[in-house]
Amino acid sequence: MKKVSVHIVTFNSEPYIRECLQAVLQQNYPIDRIIVIDNDSQDGTLNVVHEFESDRLTIVSNKVNAGFAGGHNQAIRMAAGDYYLVLNPDVTLHPDYVYYLVQRMEQDASLGSATGKLLFKHSPNEIDSTGLRFTKSRRAFDRGAGQDASMWDEEGDVIGVSGAAALYSSRMVRDVSIDGEFFDEDFFAYKEDVDVAWRSRLLGWKALYCPAAQAFHNRGWKKGARTKIPLRVRRFSYINRYKMIVKNDHLLYILKHLFPILFYELGSLAYFIVREPGVLGSWRNFFSTIQSTMHKRRVIQGKRKAKFENIYSYFE
Repeated sequence: MKKVSVHIVTFNSEPYIRECLQAVLQQNYPIDRIIVIDNDSQDGTLNVVHEFESDRLTIVSNKVNAGFAGGHNQAIRMAAGDYYLVLNPDVTLHPDYVYYLVQRMEQDASLGSATGKLLFKHSPNEIDSTGLRFTKSRRAFDRGAGQDASMWDEEGDVIGVSGAAALYSSRMVRDVSIDGEFFDEDFFAYKEDVDVAWRSRLLGWKALYCPAAQAFHNRGWKKGARTKIPLRVRRFSYINRYKMIVKNDHLLYILKHLFPILFYELGSLAYFIVREPGVLGSWRNFFSTIQSTMHKRRVIQGKRKAKFENIYSYFE
């Protein structure tokens, strides 16, 4: 039987972590190890986690916030086995979630990642994610978000999966990691899963959506609720998109898609100048990490296996 480890990175996650861990422990597929990386929570998160005494549970308490990327990379370095389930602390898995995904991934060695149907916890008739979708303007969205839960019942190929409840093959993780980082730590938080999806596709790995596997996501905010999102988060979400483009994109296809890119960029710039000028301060972070970003681009493009036309066929 293939070994699965579950990785959860927490930060002030007390309201959700108990239910999350209970669901992990109730999986019908045996979980080899559960690794919780706490990013210096200031609430009772660690107290709750310590209630779950188990030989399978490893708890790491960071003294600083290492971010989503840094925390999950810590867990990956500690893990062994065949599959890693990257799980948000605000996600509750159906008991069959891991079983269905492992079963399907074992049928195709080219699959590097898989996800199930994620539903909104407080609106279970509404889809949160059925995988990722990319547009020609270089934006990424959760596929099916906001649509009725009865939709998207067909299993199939997707460009990538949401990091909220993603099962990754350890073979793929080793193959696409750069300098020991699976998730790019220059991102800190937000869009790391999108970056991994693009990078892994370039390196020849596929991704699967399996609707039989279901989970519930207690997302902190939905699309359109930008006023509730902290400025620091909006800055990461904004600037990480450009880092991702520099690392993974191709000039020929940027030129081919120039109209939708420019249309979005001009509208976006006007919006941020007028409505959220503080977000534009994130360009300092972009230029401070440009050498690292370019190094990663050279590694990715040097290892590329997929044909560009196959990659860009996913861009809507």
